[in-house]
Amino acid sequence: MPYLELLERAREIQSAAHVPYSEYRVGAALETADGEVFVGCNLENANFSNSLHAEEVAIAEAVKKGHRDFTRIAVSSSRRDGVTPCGMCRQTLAEFCGDDLVIVCDEGDDEPSEYTLGELLPNTISEETLE
Repeated sequence: MPYLELLERAREIQSAAHVPYSEYRVGAALETADGEVFVGCNLENANFSNSLHAEEVAIAEAVKKGHRDFTRIAVSSSRRDGVTPCGMCRQTLAEFCGDDLVIVCDEGDDEPSEYTLGELLPNTISEETLE
């Protein structure tokens, strides 16, 4: 799937976000190695630590369907401000994705920013570091 279509999927799912506190809608679209796409949006909770982030919801959807090989994720906020996955989401992505996972970040009308997970989270905590 072209990255602009993936980004559009991330934009579309924002309408399902539950954000009564921040009003900051985020959508994510995660592409598997075989081309399937799973989307997620943020779900806030009055106890903020229990909130779910869009990237976490997308990866949970994919993993529960048996996927473990991912190529790209697009992330978009309602503000189109180039949002990147937060540290917690980066670590969650690192659990299931390699350093080469491409992260496409929505900059609005401009060309999206692109990073790899390894760029955003170098020297991640992994199964190997826990041994």
